[in-house]
Amino acid sequence: MPETSSTPSRRRAPAMGPDQRRKMIVAAALPLVVEYGASVTTAKIARAAGIGEGTIFRVFPDKDALLAACVAEAMRPDDAVAHLESIALDQPLTARLAEAAEVMRGHMSRIGTVVRGLAATGRVERQAIGQATEGGGLPDREAGLAAPRAALAALFEPDRDALRFAPERLADAFQLLLMFAGRESASDPLTTEELVDLFLNGALTASEEDR
Repeated sequence: MPETSSTPSRRRAPAMGPDQRRKMIVAAALPLVVEYGASVTTAKIARAAGIGEGTIFRVFPDKDALLAACVAEAMRPDDAVAHLESIALDQPLTARLAEAAEVMRGHMSRIGTVVRGLAATGRVERQAIGQATEGGGLPDREAGLAAPRAALAALFEPDRDALRFAPERLADAFQLLLMFAGRESASDPLTTEELVDLFLNGALTASEEDR
């Protein structure tokens, strides 16, 4: 009777399709782009992804195309929307908005870090950003804002009867406030708690009638 081995045979992992491999490479590249900007090498990205460098160029025609894909991925709002939609609606409105503000500020900070890291290094990298914003698969600006705005509106909905304006209008205003308040050029930026308090209660310490 032939001997049988107790060691199970090792099966090869199923091959990735082009789209899966593309996503995997971009996911590995993004942290390196944040750290090194456009000076990151495709060899370093390949090591981080656990693949050969040549595999990158079977998915992307050149390094600029990979950088453009990284910009597009950083600007995609999917993760931010998922986090917004997971915020518990049984919390007070102040707590809901504070949590939402942290999510949105993190999303915008990620975009800024990736774009600045590439744009600061010169012509080739500006071309890569141009590819991402002019047909490289990046949603247009309004499409990128619409999904987070809808998720923000849902956070206002439980308090609709106590609101001065419809949740949709308030979500639009809150989103704009977060976008402009999050600019790093501010010398003394408002904290998340201060932003939410300002949005809900205004700039005055007391109403006109009380002063």
